[in-house]
Amino acid sequence: MGFHSKSSTNFHLHSSIFIFQIITVILLLPTPTNSISFNYPDFATNDPRINFQGDATRNSSFIELTSDSAGARKRQWAGRATYSEAIQLWDKTTGRQTDFDTHFSFIMDDGKNETEAGDGLTFFLAPFGSVLPPVSWGGALGLLTRNISQKNLATNQIVAVEFDSYEDEWDPSSDHVGINVNSVVSEATALLAKGTIKNGRKANAWVSYKSATKNLSVHLTYADNPVFSGRSTLYHVVDLSKVLPERITVGFSAAVNWYSELHRVLSWQFNSTLELTEVRKDNKTGERETDIIKGKGNNITALVVGLGVAGLGVLGCGFGFSLFIWCKKRRSSRKFSDDAANSDVSMDDAFEKGTGPKRFSYSELANATNNFDEGGKLGQGGFGGVYKGFLSDKSLDFAVKRISSESKQGKKEYQSEVKIISQLRHRNLVQLIGWCHERNELLLVYEFMPYRSLDKHLFKGENVLTWEVRYNIALGLASALLYLHEAWEQCVVHRDIKSSNIMLDSKFNAKLGDFGLARFVDHEVGSQTTVLAGTMGYLAPESVATGKSSKESDVYAFGIVALELACGRKPIDASKELLLEWVWKLYGCGKVIEAADDRLCKNFDEQQMEQLLVLGLCCAHPNHTNRPSIRKAFSILNFESHLPVLPSKLPTPEFYASPVHMCRIDSQTDGSQGTCSCCSNTNLSQITMSSSGSASKSLLNSGEI
Repeated sequence: MGFHSKSSTNFHLHSSIFIFQIITVILLLPTPTNSISFNYPDFATNDPRINFQGDATRNSSFIELTSDSAGARKRQWAGRATYSEAIQLWDKTTGRQTDFDTHFSFIMDDGKNETEAGDGLTFFLAPFGSVLPPVSWGGALGLLTRNISQKNLATNQIVAVEFDSYEDEWDPSSDHVGINVNSVVSEATALLAKGTIKNGRKANAWVSYKSATKNLSVHLTYADNPVFSGRSTLYHVVDLSKVLPERITVGFSAAVNWYSELHRVLSWQFNSTLELTEVRKDNKTGERETDIIKGKGNNITALVVGLGVAGLGVLGCGFGFSLFIWCKKRRSSRKFSDDAANSDVSMDDAFEKGTGPKRFSYSELANATNNFDEGGKLGQGGFGGVYKGFLSDKSLDFAVKRISSESKQGKKEYQSEVKIISQLRHRNLVQLIGWCHERNELLLVYEFMPYRSLDKHLFKGENVLTWEVRYNIALGLASALLYLHEAWEQCVVHRDIKSSNIMLDSKFNAKLGDFGLARFVDHEVGSQTTVLAGTMGYLAPESVATGKSSKESDVYAFGIVALELACGRKPIDASKELLLEWVWKLYGCGKVIEAADDRLCKNFDEQQMEQLLVLGLCCAHPNHTNRPSIRKAFSILNFESHLPVLPSKLPTPEFYASPVHMCRIDSQTDGSQGTCSCCSNTNLSQITMSSSGSASKSLLNSGEI
């Protein structure tokens, strides 16, 4: 009776319709191509495909790369405007490269104050996802950090056409056009009459690249009726595939140093030619052949005929195929029902309803991240990967954390993060945009942080952060903790404050993220007994001993981050003395300022440096009763309170007979075992500290580290 019922007939009918729709969609699909073309006669429409970084903004119908607002004079400015989609520059499978050409108009105006103007505007190509480097004002032109901008380093990966209005020591003159490769020192230049570039007149430029000849050429004109005659102002032969990766970002940058100069882009047109290619193997010769899929002529005819024949076969097998899918879905549904960790129903009611973060569908996030393309991966954490995405309907870049299916504690941390951070609102907290639990996936959607995490800049060589940026990060982190500990209706203990969880926005402002281990506690109680959670090096001694997290243990971690900011060193490094011990020794000798990061080259405010170093020691005091509250720490950072006097030697934690042995134990948030680089212990779930300070087995047998 089952398969001859009315529902069975509908099942057959829907299956056939479904297969027919698939074939129809395939026939109507556009021809795949990697070429990109766009045209902006002006920028009056706030098109989401134009991304702004640093001081760049859209102003009326044009892009303003540096500000002309009040107070703009005597300040260091840098801005970028880029196209959000990746440009395919070359294809490693076939070796093919794109040709491209671009035409844009712009205005540079020094306000007729030639001695106080600078520095110029560029059209540039950089690796896809490239962001405005720190300290890239002035002669660095918003392309590279100043201390490496003159060095032709392969790691710089930048090609630019500069319209330079200020004569730096490496420039041939104040007004010139240049082609730069991995440096702001031009490979080729064309000199212009003094005052030409920055006279406030509308300029028109054409930049083109021919992959066959490797010729990058530029044409610039100030004619009232500009026409590109094919004659170049200058050119340079460069193989872009040897300088830049396959996928690149294109856009504009500009910068000034102390004095204002307008840099406006009025229009922009761009075309690239690389077509999607298909590599196959010749059955007779065994050699590789490349077919360019153009989607016209006989190719389309063959495609239609082939799909038609295939369609008949598919329709004949429709019932079997549909039955297979139906059975698979039934099995999947049973799995969902049995697996509470990934069940929609089991978690929907637990999350806040209303105007906060919204629920996304899996298909929305998969489409927005190009099916979680590894090329868009921002990083990898204990719970899984983080990917960049773009929601075109909201004109929004975002980052999505994809909780690994291997994570044994993923559901718990996922629920904790959604329930806690969705209720919090503060300028120094990473904003949760939404969440998704479908298809056995747990996904968290956050605002996109273009400068990633603090640790990448301090320890992984991305950029050397200036002192002003570092001190501002310390203030921002303190402000976030003050909100969590005292300003919100419940006290929130974060439990995993560390430099890799501090994200940086487009202005290098600090935003605390990753609330997977956070817990609500009562303001009156201020602490709770839990299994140990966090990362060794940032864990307070009392937390290691008792498994208790508190506001004081958060303050301890803040103190360690403060020392990292000042010193540019990790809290635990197998080749060096522990950071806390090293700085405390210098403090006891009256030489604490010597702990400052050498990469700053003494370019810092000494009073601020001492304030941050000593505050870091105060907050990381081994005995929790001697630590300041975060409110007091914030006040000290703002020079509203005096620093306390510390003992000349690092005190012994009250829990131990000797200073605690700070084993380096990274967070094993997936429940797996790890290895301590200091003592080679492998069963980290059973490590704690005995009264002698050595590692021993203890109450943490089922704990999370």
